[in-house]
Amino acid sequence: MTSRIPLTVQPTTDQVAVVCLSGPLGADTCADLALELEQHMGRVARQGQRLVLDLAGVELVSAAARRTIQRATDHLVHEPVLVVAARPSVRGVLEQAHLAGIRLHETLADALASLPLPPAPETSPGTPPPGHAPDQADNMREELSCLRAAARTNGLIGIAQGMLMARYDLPGPAAALTLLRTASRQLDVPVRELASAVVTAPPPGTAEEWFPGRATHVPPPAGAFLRAYGGDVLDRREVLAAAVHEAIALSDADGAEVHFTDAAQDDALFLDHHHGLGAAYRDQVTLVTEPPVVCARAQRQCESVTVPDVAADPGLAAHPAGHALLTAGTQAVHSTPLITTDGHCAGTLTLHWGKPGVRLTSEQRHSLDTLTTEIAAWRSWYLRTVVLDALEYLHQHHRPRSPRS
Repeated sequence: MTSRIPLTVQPTTDQVAVVCLSGPLGADTCADLALELEQHMGRVARQGQRLVLDLAGVELVSAAARRTIQRATDHLVHEPVLVVAARPSVRGVLEQAHLAGIRLHETLADALASLPLPPAPETSPGTPPPGHAPDQADNMREELSCLRAAARTNGLIGIAQGMLMARYDLPGPAAALTLLRTASRQLDVPVRELASAVVTAPPPGTAEEWFPGRATHVPPPAGAFLRAYGGDVLDRREVLAAAVHEAIALSDADGAEVHFTDAAQDDALFLDHHHGLGAAYRDQVTLVTEPPVVCARAQRQCESVTVPDVAADPGLAAHPAGHALLTAGTQAVHSTPLITTDGHCAGTLTLHWGKPGVRLTSEQRHSLDTLTTEIAAWRSWYLRTVVLDALEYLHQHHRPRSPRS
């Protein structure tokens, strides 16, 4: 008997298809691994694409699995499978094997950069000049970074689907995903966020209500930032965009990012909003679990962390996220934790500068601390109101399996 390997198949672009594997690739998974590789390589070959294997979730590769990969890919020496995000131990195993049919890359952005650019269309009056072709390639790379970001949370979404199927007797994963997506659209809550809530929330209280007696319209927190914002506090994207631009304005930063913690993933930090950051860097910080990434340092210490010179910081400079920062022109970063009134770190706000040696003044630091406190309060309110409303919507709009005749 074989053991199924956790697998996620991502949507494709014209050039590549991304397949994400997770868990240990042991001897008992070889038959499934060979079948999956054969199917996906056949499909991309028919569609004129390249296969990308994202191994970020793979814990180990056995000798038997390595031989399986070799047999499946040896004929692809001229158009090898692109392997990305392998852990050091996994990467070491694959490097030592000298597999002719794969190419190892640290990030998806690196893998995509290795591909030839799509041929530029023939120019005609009114069409952009040839110099625009690299921009088209950058857009494709950015799109695929977003696909990989989604892949990193698809395991969580799969767990939520399973829970909904069991709880509501839904006919299959597609029905559970449709329910998640419908509630996501209705309440404007990201599917990933809603899946996390499904996994971490207590079971529904009654058949009619998930949260019996809960007040559905608790007033949002009062603060200078939200008053100045003046928009819809239910609109997550607009609130965070305003917060990021406020942080950039008060600090003279060149870019910024907001991460929030995910209770369903051991309080890992997921990237929720950003401004002025390159795709390669975002690829590295989509989901952050530990230092030396600066936001993880701020989360762990529950206090602000400044790196005035990324290149001079040994841990960060040697990390892929540090490489991506420097490549994108970021020389200094500062991260502030989002601390709630009960002392919990709800996330981080991180600023970027294009020159080294930047340090916030005491006035800037005070203003930033005030802003992040308000963001933390808004985030806590959002989870207790909007996200719970979305769970209530799920509970009241599910459609169980039709009775068999």
